[in-house]
Amino acid sequence: MSTSTASISTTTSTVSTSVLTSKAVVGIAVLGLATFFAITTELMPVGLLGTMSTDLGVTESTMGIVITVYATAVALLALPLTSLTARMPRKTVLVSTLVGYTVSNLMIALAPSFAIVCAGRVVGGIAHALFFSVASAYATRIVPPRLAGRAIAFVYSGSSLGFVIGVPLATGVGESIGWRPAVGAVAVCAAILAVVALAFLPGVRGTSSPHIGSPKAWARSGLLAVVVADLLLFAGHYIVYTYIGPYAIDAGLASGLVSGALLVLGGTGVIGLWLAGMFVDKAPRQTLIAAVATMAAAFVALPFVHGSLIGTMIVAGVWMAANGTTGTLFMAAAIRTGGVSPDIAGALVNGASNIGIAAGAAIGGQVLGLTGMQTMPFAGAVVLLGSLGVVVAARRGFPLRTTHQEHLSTSSIEAITSSLGVVTTSMPTISRAIQTMTGSVATITGTTRTQRSR
Repeated sequence: MSTSTASISTTTSTVSTSVLTSKAVVGIAVLGLATFFAITTELMPVGLLGTMSTDLGVTESTMGIVITVYATAVALLALPLTSLTARMPRKTVLVSTLVGYTVSNLMIALAPSFAIVCAGRVVGGIAHALFFSVASAYATRIVPPRLAGRAIAFVYSGSSLGFVIGVPLATGVGESIGWRPAVGAVAVCAAILAVVALAFLPGVRGTSSPHIGSPKAWARSGLLAVVVADLLLFAGHYIVYTYIGPYAIDAGLASGLVSGALLVLGGTGVIGLWLAGMFVDKAPRQTLIAAVATMAAAFVALPFVHGSLIGTMIVAGVWMAANGTTGTLFMAAAIRTGGVSPDIAGALVNGASNIGIAAGAAIGGQVLGLTGMQTMPFAGAVVLLGSLGVVVAARRGFPLRTTHQEHLSTSSIEAITSSLGVVTTSMPTISRAIQTMTGSVATITGTTRTQRSR
């Protein structure tokens, strides 16, 4: 990180940078929980794709558009919205994103048509464009510099737990009582969290002049290479992951067990996060090369084991474990280039990730519609090899050795694992919200869920 960037971080915070306060601890917990619900909101349709498409009368490949429109909104708006709101109090911006998630999920839960679902996803994408661009930088500005790495690890562990708990839980509710109550329950929880954040999140001032740099400067520092590699990684991943539910069912999984399969695969992603924590400071380049290569190899292997559900799950587990390392590694690499402010680095990575998600979902839908599921992993592997090539070639963005920077350390496994307790304590709130929504299923939908079968 450059000196100018560091000065921005230390002069704009309203929280002491030398002593860890109880208010800062609560604030980090709120950010981690907010990240959990942000990822749950973004990826719920992955597990609910089949039941949503049946209820709304569209094909599964068409239903994948809801992933694309969300990601497109994030990709287009992450950098401009982050820049435009840079002078606003960070707390105001973050609470606004939680309100946006609430509105988005309510629109989708009550949507009478596929078009309204897409509109609701656009609203969620706008909120997401700001949230992930602000959250990691926010975390580093409410704790002492020596603990900023742990704060980043904590916030990003909320993201991983969204995969592990949030998406499977929403999928399970959708399978048992309908996708609308599942989405509505997340809306209620996001609204509650917005109130909690408003009450307990420490205030942080905006910056008078965020350091954005220029594409030429990004290229010189290696940041551009990080952004491109991240984009290609997400594109390759989401060619297959967008349709992981239908793919697993086609491999022999019972339609009612999709949530359980997602839970297992999410668990392997946490293993990847743990590995990232171990090596992000010691060998980030080598770890990222190994992770992307492993993902590509798993994709190549998937079609050959598709006749076996056990084989498919094992290979998919290897894929997801490798993918679990990449979020931390790419974000750390982007910040370490020092070319821009941390929130701008977050915006660029956020935008690139979602361009990749949008492209991957769109490509996957086209491949699914034209040639079927068996060719999707091959398409994903080709794109992943492009990401691998960038990582190997770009030694500035992904240097062989990195100078130790205490404020960028993300190797605190304690921070990662302790967030599980924070998210787990939210389960009673989720359960109560689900019960509330369940009592009004008839009012919301006016229909009963049609059991999907193959």
